[in-house]
Amino acid sequence: MRPLWYRNAVIYQVDPALFRDSNGDGCGDLRGITERLDYIRGLGATAVWIMPCYASPFRDAGYDVTDHLQIAPRFGDLADMVALLEKAEELGLHVIVELLVQHTSSEHKWFQEARRDRNSPYRDYYIWADEPDDSIEPIFPTVEDSVWTWDEEAGQYYRHLFYKHEPDLDLTNPRVIHEIERIMSFWLRLGVSGFRIDAAVHMVRQAGGGDLRKGYWLLEHMRDFVTMRRPETVLLGEIDTDPEKYVEYFGDEADRVTLLLDFWTNNHFFLALARQQAEPLVRALNSQPLPPSHSQYALWIRNHDELSLDRLEEDERNEVMDTFAPDPKMRAYNRGIRRRLAPMLDGDERRIAATHALLFSLPGTPIIRYGEEIGMGDDMERPEREAVRTPMQWSNEPNAGFSCTTAELAAPLIDEGPFTYEKINVFAQTLRSDSLMARTGNMIRTRIGLREIGIGKRTTVEVNDPAVFAIRHDNGSTVLMLVNLADQETTVEITADDLQDMVDVLADCDYDQPEGTPLEIRLGPYGYRWLRRKQQLFG
Repeated sequence: MRPLWYRNAVIYQVDPALFRDSNGDGCGDLRGITERLDYIRGLGATAVWIMPCYASPFRDAGYDVTDHLQIAPRFGDLADMVALLEKAEELGLHVIVELLVQHTSSEHKWFQEARRDRNSPYRDYYIWADEPDDSIEPIFPTVEDSVWTWDEEAGQYYRHLFYKHEPDLDLTNPRVIHEIERIMSFWLRLGVSGFRIDAAVHMVRQAGGGDLRKGYWLLEHMRDFVTMRRPETVLLGEIDTDPEKYVEYFGDEADRVTLLLDFWTNNHFFLALARQQAEPLVRALNSQPLPPSHSQYALWIRNHDELSLDRLEEDERNEVMDTFAPDPKMRAYNRGIRRRLAPMLDGDERRIAATHALLFSLPGTPIIRYGEEIGMGDDMERPEREAVRTPMQWSNEPNAGFSCTTAELAAPLIDEGPFTYEKINVFAQTLRSDSLMARTGNMIRTRIGLREIGIGKRTTVEVNDPAVFAIRHDNGSTVLMLVNLADQETTVEITADDLQDMVDVLADCDYDQPEGTPLEIRLGPYGYRWLRRKQQLFG
């Protein structure tokens, strides 16, 4: 049996509008991504997650779809997508695309037909009411007052958990499920390796007619559908819920989602960073269920949305907010932070690198967002989540090497302050062997070679310094990974009998090889070390 590719993978997340403009119209496009696939592969990534590129009015960054089977003209056409998939296959890169079926755009032909005629077959594609039920809170409470909006032409209220221009689909309707099958079949036939399921919790609840327990059938149906066509297809679920419910989304035999975006660990990751102590992250890892044998968690630091902190207790959430978003304008929706990692860590490359090392030491499939590898900043002048959505900074040339146009760009460049593209860019960091990009690339490539992390047993390791996170991964051979979350040097003792003969495979600087019994391991300020048993060094 072929190994499951996602078990030992690193995913690179790309925003097609903001990665690379190939034709000079100011907007990134699919050809631009294709031109930079060599760069992504060179970092060591083995998969690319492409954010929405479908036909859309782009009132919500493409998550408001008007046609799931067409590429938005600003990004190119289907031939450009085929060329991208062919180049990715040539380089050994898997491609994951978005599956956006919890809602559509209000401009979608289905909704336009539905609102015009109560007898239209599309009417029941959506959720309508004569009187709104305001028991459901909107996802964006500071933007939308209700999940119901009156439609004059339809003569009824329609439901929208997100923005009012994104009406919810009725996922109990078999005709809607057939449409979803057509969408999945189309993209699988083109050659994608998986789907990132947007708003999966809300989707499941809608499929159950408001009851989560009755909605899991949809995930099972999707899993069966893709397995019949391409068995190694990944279903990557956006599942922000309590960790004890994760098993319900995995299913008993991994018959629902393949990878689960782990918000629980992500929230405690930032609590650990805020406190500069490992305990919150250790507690999170040890308190959540182990995934089934053919599934695993997907982990990240920052993504394209706000850093939602819903999984923390109120005092913990306030602690992270006060540490990393002291100014109210850095916050969003009364629950999260709208900043990138580098500004949160004051641009300290040592600390950013240690944070990346922490991500790559965790069990699961890591995801890195474009620009994180060079420490890109954010734009607080942009509204809501758009603060972290700025053009990729390739060079110090005009338009950061993102575009050759003199016209307006898809989003403003970061052109002042410590994170300006003139200082922070790929070209400048390519010339430095000690740059953040070089360090991050080394971590990715090294991690891909440490197969224990993808398929082995993981155990957190107790050490005598609360600032040090330590974890071991075992699968015939053993990897020990340590990260110092504090800005001071330390030496920790490892007492486990079977961890006494370890040598470095990656570290933030040159260290003397650990020795003694118990084993003493030195770590510099924000230092990190990954070690293997000496006799297993090349195993």
